[in-house]
Amino acid sequence: MERLPVVAIVGRQNTGKSSLLNALAGRRLAIVDPTPGVTRDRVSAIVAHRGTAFELVDTGGIGLRPGDPFHEEVERQIENAVADAELLVFLVDAQAGLTPFDREVARRFRGKKVLLVANKADNPELEKGLGDFFALGFGEALPVAATHRRNVGELLDRLAAALPPAPLPDRGLRIAVIGKRNVGKSTFVNALAGEERVIVSEVPGTTRDAVDVVVERDGRRYVLVDTAGLRKKQKVEDAVELFSRVRTEEAVERADVVVFMLDVMEKITEVDKRIGGLLEREKKPVAVVLNKYDLVPPGHAPEEFLKYVTKAMPVLLYAPVSMISAGRGERVWDVVEVCVELYAQAGVRVPTPELNRALDAAVRMRSPSGRGPRSAKVYYLTQKGVRPPRFVVFVNDARSFAPDYVRYLEGKLREFLPFHEVPIRLELRGKRKTGRR
Repeated sequence: MERLPVVAIVGRQNTGKSSLLNALAGRRLAIVDPTPGVTRDRVSAIVAHRGTAFELVDTGGIGLRPGDPFHEEVERQIENAVADAELLVFLVDAQAGLTPFDREVARRFRGKKVLLVANKADNPELEKGLGDFFALGFGEALPVAATHRRNVGELLDRLAAALPPAPLPDRGLRIAVIGKRNVGKSTFVNALAGEERVIVSEVPGTTRDAVDVVVERDGRRYVLVDTAGLRKKQKVEDAVELFSRVRTEEAVERADVVVFMLDVMEKITEVDKRIGGLLEREKKPVAVVLNKYDLVPPGHAPEEFLKYVTKAMPVLLYAPVSMISAGRGERVWDVVEVCVELYAQAGVRVPTPELNRALDAAVRMRSPSGRGPRSAKVYYLTQKGVRPPRFVVFVNDARSFAPDYVRYLEGKLREFLPFHEVPIRLELRGKRKTGRR
């Protein structure tokens, strides 16, 4: 599969690199916050314009001091992005003007193809001072205002003109990796990517964006989304913490399949159960992954952990469970194969006669007792859609069915139909009222 050209947005801290990525990509992908150093990992998006597709990469701001947290890791990510890029968007601040540090940063990009862009040029008056940026040696700076999308279209035109034509690739299977802090999500993604695409640290909360990493293997494309680790909700969240949590939830919504990662050495917590509830509500296919299995002392069988997980989180009883060591790269690709199988399973359509044979068998095993003055009667079943598999059960009165019977039907239909490991959405439709799960 041919590699897309890479465009990296680079520059000193707080010039608006993440805002520009979001403006060019047409959606909020990177956290935008006035706090310098918010972006640590390489956040990327596939952008297509005028027949040219490219991977757009946001980088951390240049300028962290050696004593700052993650200085070496952020610098390494920037260096990797610059080395991979066919074109650099060197972003400067039109409102701050040319600074001595801009000159210092510019020296790092000699020998690379560079497009100089001056952000925060909110009005034509600010453009008058852009001539000073000629001193950087990259020609005239294009004025833009990312937050207001001023001249973003012209910037896209220039990017497309500077790159070779490339068709938009297949979207690929989108896999969101979610879990508590410090369970090994970034290590897992890096093991699949074969490089350090996201910063790995023992410090909880290192990843703050939802970071897209494109991986190709055997001619197939996967988009791995490393998410910020969730934790117990605080009474007061700062802006970055709030954006991280929201971005993680958005990543789940956009995912085809979710890898729910747990640390095999830790007990399941309320945060884990809250994540399980989120996945069940979203009806996403889920691969539960127990990481750090290499740390388990001898004498403990995998069945022990499987039994514990199913008992502690019955809401995901149907989800397959894998045990891996992301740090050693052991069985990480097995998890991806499970995700492929789950995605296929969630897309199956079942003929109506087969559906109703399964429904009849479930009702014969346990008849609806009903609630209220009317007896509950089940008529027939149809499939409404896929991903998630959606079904409509036609009944006399949806209000006559107790919630536990609806859950029973849901479980039996998953058992009798080819949806053993994925969630399904069941809707009761009667003459009087509709009930839905």
